[in-house]
Amino acid sequence: MELIKVENVTKVYKTGTVETQALRGISLTIQSGEFLALVGPSGSGKTTLLQLLGCLDQPSSGKIYLNNKDVSQLNRNQRADIRRGTIGFIFQFFALIPTLTAYENVEMPLLLNGLSSTERRQRVTELLETVRMSNRAHYRPDQLSGGEQQRVAVARALATHPLLILADEPTANLDTENGKQVMEVMQRLNQETGTTFIFATHDPRLFGYAQRTIVLRDGQIVENSHASSTQK
Repeated sequence: MELIKVENVTKVYKTGTVETQALRGISLTIQSGEFLALVGPSGSGKTTLLQLLGCLDQPSSGKIYLNNKDVSQLNRNQRADIRRGTIGFIFQFFALIPTLTAYENVEMPLLLNGLSSTERRQRVTELLETVRMSNRAHYRPDQLSGGEQQRVAVARALATHPLLILADEPTANLDTENGKQVMEVMQRLNQETGTTFIFATHDPRLFGYAQRTIVLRDGQIVENSHASSTQK
């Protein structure tokens, strides 16, 4: 089933009289349940595309459909509503709240969505077990390794049963072994839950985890290849 459809999308940033064209007529479709990599050097447009897919920004032109809904020109509040119920985010710098424990960080989006304490406890416990962080549930971020923090961030992103998880350079601040563990957790959760994962990276060690790889250069798609031609 088609989850995302992007039609001839452009994005232009303006600083005074200077215009920078970050995306130049991007078109693609993404199926529900895919594990997809956006690949390209810095400045290729992959982060901009992630922001548009995540309803964090609007395209300058073109259309983006998420679950058959046109999200291209929604206002800020409407985009926030879409994000809260549909999209989870995993960031390069983890973005955990430093004063909260791992348990409380995962619980936060459930509090915002109004779940009861029983429902929250069940969901958080389940997710921490899934990412193998149950024994660190009551540790704060500064008491966790980078890999552990990112696994907590993965659990938090999945807390509200989103249709889509977007990860921007999720292993950039991790060593090789921790990066491998985080990618394997994300891959396993994709397979077990059917949640669509899209991750942006410039690290060639991660390309092989993807079922499909989209290569961006200068704001355009220059390659769209499936796993048979991008094996790990």
